[in-house]
Amino acid sequence: MKNLQPKEAWDWLQSHTNSLFVDVRMEIESLYVGRPPNVVNVPWYEYPDLQPDAQKFAEAVLREGSGKDQPVLLICRSGQRTRDAGKALEAAGFTDVQHVVHGFEGELDEAFRRSTISGWRFDGLPWEQM
Repeated sequence: MKNLQPKEAWDWLQSHTNSLFVDVRMEIESLYVGRPPNVVNVPWYEYPDLQPDAQKFAEAVLREGSGKDQPVLLICRSGQRTRDAGKALEAAGFTDVQHVVHGFEGELDEAFRRSTISGWRFDGLPWEQM
């Protein structure tokens, strides 16, 4: 799995137009906190269970895309869930997996806030909110 900083991920998306961009956050996070444009939501885990199922996740990603050889870029809130989700995809046979380091909202600052020191939004990349 390749680690891409948010701006690198944006550039990568522009040059890999056949890729699948997957937001692994819970649907409610993606809708209300915001998300990059043209991202597909496939939660790594979902409420109320909050427990990942690696096989179900890989199957859902496969249904959204065109095969295990299609390049996949993963994003979550802070870059933590995407590491586990990416490992699950690779274990399932996906051959070209990337993830966004620091995710959509980035790391916590000293006041426990996000989007102030790193992340997709912090870097001023395109996003939308419901």
